[in-house]
Amino acid sequence: MITNWLRANLKGDRAIWMVVAFLTMFSIAGVYSSIGTLAYRKQAGNTEYYLLKHSLLMLVGLSCLYFAHKANYRHFAKWSKIGLVISLPLLLFAVFKGTEINSASRWFTIPIIGQTVQPSDLAKLSLITYVAAFLSKYQNTLELLRKQIFWLLAWIVVVCGMIMYSNFSTGIMLLGTCGLLMLVGRVPMKLIGSLALLGILAGGVMYVWGERGKTLVSRIEVYMSADDVPFQAEQGFIAIASGGWIGRGPGNSQQKDFLPHPYSDFIYAILVEEYGFFIGGIVPLALYLTLLWRGTIAVRNSSNAFAGLLSAGLTISLVLQALLNMCVAVGLFPVTGQPLPLVSMGGNSLIATGLSIGIILAVSRADKPDQEPDGTQRRVAFSNQDADDDDLGED
Repeated sequence: MITNWLRANLKGDRAIWMVVAFLTMFSIAGVYSSIGTLAYRKQAGNTEYYLLKHSLLMLVGLSCLYFAHKANYRHFAKWSKIGLVISLPLLLFAVFKGTEINSASRWFTIPIIGQTVQPSDLAKLSLITYVAAFLSKYQNTLELLRKQIFWLLAWIVVVCGMIMYSNFSTGIMLLGTCGLLMLVGRVPMKLIGSLALLGILAGGVMYVWGERGKTLVSRIEVYMSADDVPFQAEQGFIAIASGGWIGRGPGNSQQKDFLPHPYSDFIYAILVEEYGFFIGGIVPLALYLTLLWRGTIAVRNSSNAFAGLLSAGLTISLVLQALLNMCVAVGLFPVTGQPLPLVSMGGNSLIATGLSIGIILAVSRADKPDQEPDGTQRRVAFSNQDADDDDLGED
């Protein structure tokens, strides 16, 4: 009965559904194991409180995933502009009137429920969707693309620059994702070079005026130094090294009591410590690479440009964030504050990730070959009309 319900209601790429299921299990187990210190400080040792809270937020994120995968992905082209218009004032509000956490004004707190929200997640999702819709609309008309490219570059630079003000790594990753999406969308290299120059300019401005520019530079300097290892990185190395091949076992992590943010930024180190190098280290990496493979395969299989670009853009964004989180944990990159998508504890990050994967599944669900009258399959020619985004606002 359950199997029949799953087949009837969970459409789209089955491999992606399997990735979601396994990452959800890693998330529940990892967060519950690593939350002890936080629970002791804030809830008198009541770890069940955070387990229940995280499970409810995970349920909300998975519900967003489910409803997004049921939607017609073409509608997201129009909704992306609305999302951008909403996210810009929210980003400004977070900077000037928001809640400051760890010397960064990235959040604002929703009254009554007390849940903090990071508007950059909405901005990322909206901008990637907007870029995909824009490129699908103009990719077959190069001269028109050159005339209208100002609008695309303006949105990218403004949104990424505002995110860089308080979250430099997220802004840089989003800028890089948009650049890769333009490359996949066959935008001339000169125009991509223009984006790179504008991005460098925006980064320079936010380095001087922003909250986190100097922090980023100092972290890079410490990373390049052979004599100084940041405390959180050192504790992460100890966790990974002590895990070995088979790990200490579920719930037996020792570094969770010393490692800052073991339930979010460094949850990968806790997974390796408890489940070992293979299960806790290689399996999550393989799951994200599977998501990358299945998500970007839409570029080859899609019958229209918007579907392929949308799926590729969202997939690249999620996997880049996951790889950055893992690279920080193993010492291949300076320390940043990036959560592990669909695994780390969080609120709006789980919702944004759920929506992103839901949209990817919506593309895979809808992207099927047409049928000829005799029942044979036929592939529709690659089209740029599918986004239905006449109101993007550039004409």
